[in-house]
Amino acid sequence: MNKRKHPVIAVTGSSGAGTSTVKSAFQNVLRREGIKAVVIEGDSFHRYNRVEMKKLMAEARDKGGYFSHFGREANLLDELGQLFKTYGETGKGKRRYYIHNEEEAKKYNQKPGEFTPWEDIEEVSDIMFYEGLHGGVEEVAPYVDLMIGVVPVINLEWIQKINRDRIKRGYSTKQIVEVIKYRMDDYIDVITPQFARTHINFQRIPTVDTSCPFIARDVPSEDESLIVIRVKKEIILKYKIDLTYLKDMIEGAFVSRRNTIVVPGPKMQLAMEILVTPIVESLVDKRIEARAYNNEVVAKMNAHT
Repeated sequence: MNKRKHPVIAVTGSSGAGTSTVKSAFQNVLRREGIKAVVIEGDSFHRYNRVEMKKLMAEARDKGGYFSHFGREANLLDELGQLFKTYGETGKGKRRYYIHNEEEAKKYNQKPGEFTPWEDIEEVSDIMFYEGLHGGVEEVAPYVDLMIGVVPVINLEWIQKINRDRIKRGYSTKQIVEVIKYRMDDYIDVITPQFARTHINFQRIPTVDTSCPFIARDVPSEDESLIVIRVKKEIILKYKIDLTYLKDMIEGAFVSRRNTIVVPGPKMQLAMEILVTPIVESLVDKRIEARAYNNEVVAKMNAHT
């Protein structure tokens, strides 16, 4: 019998969902607790580089079909699952990086939109932290110890994506809306089902009108939002999570169901940190126990040989 020695934490959410907020909260927790993490970006497990992807998308459109980064065929999901499995057992595995922009391209002496060569994970670490589109798909879910979904209501997600892609990537609203429409089947078939598997979901709900996301000029602010946090019953029991305690710690929070708490938008990161800190601590403690257990098993096997 072999126990997993290195926990894997996966944060999954669609493009524009706001997974970076969760990543920031985890960085604070890991730094405060002195935990070393290997960080894996979901982009690095796309199957095709930027030029290849544009060509395949154009070919699919010409044939009346679709091909998107959301879909299974455009990603190395079996390889991602194998990485999680191998890391959980050994603390090792293979990774690469996706080069997003000119600044990163200079660092790696490659072009934007390309991948760096695959390399072995050599550094010593306590956990693996994944952020991307596919942290909860069927191919990888069995190897994830803590799976977190970031799921704004759909209109807000679109507003955030339109705002980000217009400002940071220079696309027009019309171009972004076409991408949203083009990805919809993959969104429904691949992205959404993950949130039935996640252990904790953070869903941002605007308290202002977002009825037509395609004409919204601004993203609703934190003060104009509520955060619905759903924790699976098995996680509540396993880690002895007390949502009433969390409610008392955060002004304006309330428990809406036995496994669901609602907090004001500005308190989202605080709620995340309070909630995940004991879970991460427990996962790292179990890693130490598992390592000791496996060392004991190996010693016994050696004694009989």
